[in-house]
Amino acid sequence: MNKLPAPDHIRAIAPYIAGKPISELAREYGLQEHTIVKLASNENPLGMSPKAREAMLEAASDLGRYPDSNGFALKAALAEKFSVPADWVTLGNGSNDILELAARAFLAPGKQAIYAQHSFAVYPLATQGAGAQGIVVPARNFGHDLPAMLQAVTPNTNLVFIANPNNPTGTFAPAEEVERFLMQLPPRVVVVLDEAYNEYLAPELRFDSTEWVRRFPNLIVSRTFSKAYGLAGLRVGYALAQPEVTDLMNRVRQPFNVNTLAQAAALAALDDVEFLRQTYTLNRDGMAAMVHAFEQLGLEYVPSFGNFVLVKVGATDDAGAKVYRALLKRGVIVRPVANYGLPQWLRISIGLPEENAVFLAALPVALAEAQKDAS
Repeated sequence: MNKLPAPDHIRAIAPYIAGKPISELAREYGLQEHTIVKLASNENPLGMSPKAREAMLEAASDLGRYPDSNGFALKAALAEKFSVPADWVTLGNGSNDILELAARAFLAPGKQAIYAQHSFAVYPLATQGAGAQGIVVPARNFGHDLPAMLQAVTPNTNLVFIANPNNPTGTFAPAEEVERFLMQLPPRVVVVLDEAYNEYLAPELRFDSTEWVRRFPNLIVSRTFSKAYGLAGLRVGYALAQPEVTDLMNRVRQPFNVNTLAQAAALAALDDVEFLRQTYTLNRDGMAAMVHAFEQLGLEYVPSFGNFVLVKVGATDDAGAKVYRALLKRGVIVRPVANYGLPQWLRISIGLPEENAVFLAALPVALAEAQKDAS
């Protein structure tokens, strides 16, 4: 049979694999859904804020009409929050959409995008989807080696992706390092600074990346409502950039890409300062309990600045897969990261205290089972 006429760069894409849904695990192992703990997808265990839920339900009465394609109210609120003009804001169907828009606007066959080893899987997917070449720069201590990434720039480089904090390793590049990189990068190269986990940073580590947007016309700052704001199921993200960049991104943006419910919920979530405070505190305390348990078990982990932590669960290249499967049998879903080149590791999202406790009780048993299988 003749192959369908898909380009080779599309055929070469390995589709993104999301975290296992609770319903799927329940079917596979005959478990009750309410007993399953999912710490796989870096979701907010508090769910969405009450204000966002109320706004979403109110907006549901008008779903017979298309959403505001330009997202006027949400863009205006974001513009006010960051003290930028509204035409500096681009809305996305989650921040994944923002990454795809940047790739479609600035990449093409024969061009290059640079990203770090062990960085977010969507960067190479978006690059491949545009038919461009991905340049992977080896990680430094599981994080971005920004000087090496700068050295990797060639005349064909159009785009650089930087995740800060980084997923799945949780590493963080201090403001002065990122600023130095931006100052030294050729201004013709566009940078996507992916700050999906920014709200989880300790206050003393936070910096105003919007000020960089004002200084660097080639910078896109990407944020999301899926993590700290708890709107993962509604899919809404945004980018801040100067008008020349946002104009190009909007040329390839799908009409109505952010739905009515997402816009309403995001608008309300922006004002729920108390919910964000609760989210930050819950994550901080849960992270402390998690890493303390890892230290008690003698497990290596990567200090994390997000709402998840990367932990090494064995020395063999099948260790992560074995412990992952052993945890599944006990109703705990975490994230294997072999596809990130980390087969000995698992990524664990921070959950509610009782969810963390279930995982930490199951972990030693799963480690022992995996070790027994290996012997």
